[in-house]
Amino acid sequence: MSERSLQTWEFDAIVRETNWVHRAKIGDSQAVACLIDKHRVSLTAMIANIVRDGHEAEDIAQEALLKAIREIGRLRDDTAFKRFLYRIAVHATMDRMRKKRPQVGLPEMEMTGLDADIESKLQIERTLAKLPPDLRTTLVLREVQQLDYDEIADILMIPVGTVRSRLHAARERFRQLWTERGK
Repeated sequence: MSERSLQTWEFDAIVRETNWVHRAKIGDSQAVACLIDKHRVSLTAMIANIVRDGHEAEDIAQEALLKAIREIGRLRDDTAFKRFLYRIAVHATMDRMRKKRPQVGLPEMEMTGLDADIESKLQIERTLAKLPPDLRTTLVLREVQQLDYDEIADILMIPVGTVRSRLHAARERFRQLWTERGK
């Protein structure tokens, strides 16, 4: 696909979503279904990367989607639905993590028979799970979801400078935990 074709496709996607948001605000259930279909999988994946539990991520994503649809009338900029939804989801995720009892660590698994790629992914997940929720969330939004600093700041409702410092702290802590894992 050429760059121009990609830009046209992206523009069309933005226009389509903006139209869905506008229609959802006036009660169009088909537009609501389109918004949910578009964002459900990526939203659930983002949450799962934070909470490290697929079933819990699905529950939180469903709650966030329902809340976003209920409160869609508060959205002033119809092009900002994704940020609006992610902000709701991140706050719901953080609330759920605060209510949960402290995680005592993931159980050790027998690694025989697993290839190195799967073992590396499991170790990354274990290391990520050891980060404090605010650092883990910021790191996931940046490195996994590939959001820019402004988007993260908007979703977390913190200054861009705080995003930068949290990312720095998260990367340093992750690096420290990663090097200690084999000791």
